[in-house]
Amino acid sequence: MTHFSNTAPCNESELLQLRDDERQPCEVWTRVMGYHRPVSSFNVGKQGEHHERQFFAEQRCGLGT
Repeated sequence: MTHFSNTAPCNESELLQLRDDERQPCEVWTRVMGYHRPVSSFNVGKQGEHHERQFFAEQRCGLGT
């Protein structure tokens, strides 16, 4: 079994760099009408709508604490 440790400091020159031909595309899925679908299967309009979505981080309410 191999164990990896990230406790050693990492120099900028030691960072892993991939060429474009070594990269693999990431498939993004989203929930639509109760089920999950890959965004790549959306039509052009729906892909544009997905791209314009704004994500937010829900904050805890300070009342009652």
